[in-house]
Parts: sequence; C-alpha cells; structure tokens
Amino acid sequence: MTRAATSPDPRFHWRSPRTVVRREVQVGPPRRGEVHPVLQRVYRARGLTGSAELRFDLGSLPPPSALGGIDKAVDLLAAALDAGSRILVVADFDADGATSCALAVRALRALGAAHVDYVVPDRFRFGYGLTPEIVEVARERRPDLLITVDNGISSIEGVDAARRAGIAVLVTDHHLPGERLPDADAIVNPNVPGDPFPSRHLAGVGVIFYVVTALRARLREDGWFGPGRPEPNLAELMDLVALGTVADVVPLDRLNRTLVSQGLGRINGGRAHPGVAALLEAGGRSPGRVVASDLGFAAGPRLNAAGRLEHMSLGIECLLTDDPGEARRMASRLDALNRERREIEEQMRSQAFDALEHLVLPGGDRLPAALCLYDESWHQGVIGILAGRVREAVHRPVIAFAPGGARTVKGSARSIPGLHVRDALDAVATRHPELLERFGGHAMAAGLTIPLDALDRFRAAFTEEVAARLDAHALENVILSDGELAPEDICLELAEAIRQGGPWGQSFPEPVFDGEFEVVQQRVVGERHLKLVLAADAARRAIDAIAFTMAGALPDGTARVRAAYRLDVNDYMGKRSAQLIIEHIEAC
Repeated sequence: MTRAATSPDPRFHWRSPRTVVRREVQVGPPRRGEVHPVLQRVYRARGLTGSAELRFDLGSLPPPSALGGIDKAVDLLAAALDAGSRILVVADFDADGATSCALAVRALRALGAAHVDYVVPDRFRFGYGLTPEIVEVARERRPDLLITVDNGISSIEGVDAARRAGIAVLVTDHHLPGERLPDADAIVNPNVPGDPFPSRHLAGVGVIFYVVTALRARLREDGWFGPGRPEPNLAELMDLVALGTVADVVPLDRLNRTLVSQGLGRINGGRAHPGVAALLEAGGRSPGRVVASDLGFAAGPRLNAAGRLEHMSLGIECLLTDDPGEARRMASRLDALNRERREIEEQMRSQAFDALEHLVLPGGDRLPAALCLYDESWHQGVIGILAGRVREAVHRPVIAFAPGGARTVKGSARSIPGLHVRDALDAVATRHPELLERFGGHAMAAGLTIPLDALDRFRAAFTEEVAARLDAHALENVILSDGELAPEDICLELAEAIRQGGPWGQSFPEPVFDGEFEVVQQRVVGERHLKLVLAADAARRAIDAIAFTMAGALPDGTARVRAAYRLDVNDYMGKRSAQLIIEHIEAC
C-alpha cells in the first residue's frame, strides 16, 4: 500500500510530502510458544529468520582477535602498564567520545595502570580530534602514551606532532579514514580498508571496549593478576557501551544489538554507573524499564549538552564518579545545559525554516537536492542538531554552518539513505581542493571546515554532487510501515512486547504501523503538538495519540484520518496504558 499527502499548513509548503509504504514480508504461520505474532512479522521484515538471532549473550560476539591491529595495540598497552607509564586518553566532545573516554579510564585503572588521565578538546578553541594544538596541551601532562578514543583516524598532523615529541600513540576510532593513515604506533578501527572484523558498525566506545577486553586476556596470560591485583569484570562497563552506541546512532546490527542489550540489562538490574543512572533520572526515565530509545532521547542529549555548550569534561566526570550524590549534581547541571540547548535550537530552527521559504526553486515547490544553510548568529555546538531537524522536514542532505573563527565556517552534515555524505564531501574536495580545509565522518553524518568566502561555491559544488548521486526516488520521503494492526492488537500487551522486543535503533527500526481511525477528540497542546483520541473499530474503543510538532496538520472538524504510528507505552503517575506516537497523519 502506498499513500501520500502534503502538509495542509501553507507556511510549510516546502516540507517534503510523506509517503507511507508497507514493507514487503513473506508471511508465514505464527510459531507457537515464541514471541507475539505481530513481532514475528516485524522481525521477518528486518531479515531475522530464527529465535537464535534474538539471543544477545556476550559469547555470541566476534572475538577481539578478529579486529585488525589489536595485537599491536595490546603489546603497546601491556608494555605501558608493566612500565608504569603515564597514559593520557584523548577524547571527543560528543556522547560516544565521552563514554569511550570514561570506559578507557575506568578499564585501565581497574587493570592496574598506575597513571591514567584524559584530555578532551574544547570544541570552540581546538576543534575535533588529535590536533597539533591538543598535543601541546597534552605535553603539559608529560604522557608516555596517548590513546585516542572515537577520533584520531584523520589526525595525520597531530599524530606526527606527538611522535616528534617522543609520545607513543594508539589510535582507536570507528570513523572512515582518508587516503592516508596516521603514522601511529598502533591503529584499531574496523573501518580501515582490509580490516577482517565482521562488522563495520562499532561505535567508538565499542572499539575501545574490544581493546581493553583483549588487553585483559593478554594480562591474564602473563600472570598479571593475583591476590593484590584482582582481575576486573569488564562487563560492568556495558552500560557505558550501550549509551555511547545508541547516542552515536550507529547501525544496530546483531553485534551492536548485543552490546546494547547487555548494557540495558545492567541498567535495568540496578547495576548502572551512578552517572548513567543520574542522566536517565534527569530525563524522567523509570529505573527497571529503560529501553534503547531512553538512552538516545534522555541520557544522550544531556551528556551531549556539555560538549555543545560548555566543555565535555563535565559529562566525562559525571560518568567517572562513583558518588551517586555527585553524579546527580552533575546530571542536574547537564540537564540545565540541555534546556538551554533546546532554547538555542528552537531559535535557530525558526530562522532556518524562515530561510527555506526563499529557497524554493522558481516555478515550483521543490527544493534543491541538498541544502547548505548559514547564519552568522548560529551556535557552533548546535548546528548538528539543526541539520538533523531540517533534514527530517525536507528529506534532503543538509549542512548547517556556523562561524568558525579566522574567516572560516564550520559545518555539520546530516544525510538521508542512499547518500554517503563523507564520500560526497571527499568527491567535492577532490575536484575543488580549495573549498574544504578539513572534513571527516561517516555515511549519515560528517563535519567540515571551509573558508567563509567559499561558502557559495561550496554550496553549488555540494548540491551538484548530491544531485548526481541521488535520483528523484531517493528524495521521496518514505515512511516504511509494518502494516495494519487489528483493533484488538492496539493494546498495552503488544506495546509492552514491542518495547522489550528490541533494542531498536538505526538500521533496526522500531515498528511503524498504519491504518484508518475515527477522530474522537483533537486539541493542540504545548502550542506545537496535536493531542488526539482515536477509535479503530465500530465499538469506538478509544486510544490516546500524540503527534509531535504537527499542530495545524488537520483541518478543524476532521472526522476520520489515516495515520502512520508507533505503538508505545504511556507511563503516567504509575499508570501504564497504550498510546500511539503519530509519525504521519492526514484527513481521509
């Protein structure tokens, strides 16, 4: 089934029309004694064929030995621990970087490292990665070994500067490398060409978790552990792995679903680190019922707020403390920063949407194949979120730019399925090397720095490159539906089963259903959201629904609607009920 509609709100005529398309799935008879029949259908649509693929035990993970460069990395680390070397972790300023850093510091200390500390760049002074400037900052700590986490694969000059200063470098990263690799003492990155690891989708925190797991195995072989130095249980770090993996929106293949599932098990079992528990509490999430989306929408944004508006050291310290009271105090500060970030984002989004009114191509209502937006008042720490918000509205690759200092602008790109945005930037840089000073990232997100006076030329070159890579079909804003639910299945039992049936996330999406409903009630809440009571059958059994940011989507007096929705659990004042989270709605 395919249905399409445009928004009835004339203020947003540039919004991409949304089309609901039902997934094709080979329907078989339900298997007795297993999961809910609707979930069986959902799993088949995502390529799962048996119940074994839903078991997420650590023993099912590929071994650390499958990662290229792991032996050199372990040699380097084992020698550093044996010599009592000073180790400095160089982090990134997002949630993946923060969890990677906290995991590395915690693990190395637990494994017996004598001197472990960290440094994280100030986004606004130094930018991303192991730059020569960060090496100078690091030298003040007199390290013997630098370990990059969630960065470093593009830090050619920074690694060279460290090596010249007599500092060994271990790069652990998951971002795509350029044509040249840094001259580090060891590199662990599953995305290095030719790496034999069976998954390319590990987040940075997953990579460093594999590294310290391999290090523990080596130390065990060497007789490192004993009565005075007990062997640590590194599974205690899985909540950090889960948080960083979900927050970085990497594809949830089976490996990552296993890591996330293990982390959620620890969180819901009351064994999370104080900082993770405090971040979830600040986001209003109930202990014992946390799912992957809670990490992505509650804990992750609050952790990211430190790096976006101030300094990520606050977030890292929140993850490192073992004092629950101190963790709550820091999480409260992070929550306040996140509220400030939302206010900044709202203003920027309003400005961006106003700008879109002037970008419609002459003679029609179509936008260019890609959008590059810039305002001299925009906040550098929030442009990534802004790019994502605009991308959601227009279903096109979007780069949002903010002033970067020294006559440069810094951009954050968000892509759509079908366009590998880092490869597109690489193609632009190859043809127009004067347009990009630096860039990096992966398929769906990237960062870049360009000269301010090159912005118009870059916009033209990037749009041309995207248009050449994407056909009209790729620019259609498609919602993939898992079909229609029977009225009796729109219930709390199935909503609970779906919540527990994940972890859901990037490339393993939570199910979306579609169908027709009678409108019992509708009203606007919070100025921007549409609150509805719907009925799916002649008995008029009511179900609550919420359509975020869709105020004005329905004409007054609408009696029936077609909707695409997620079936979710509403936990209010201790009472749990089913509700629909509307993804798309139109009058019948």
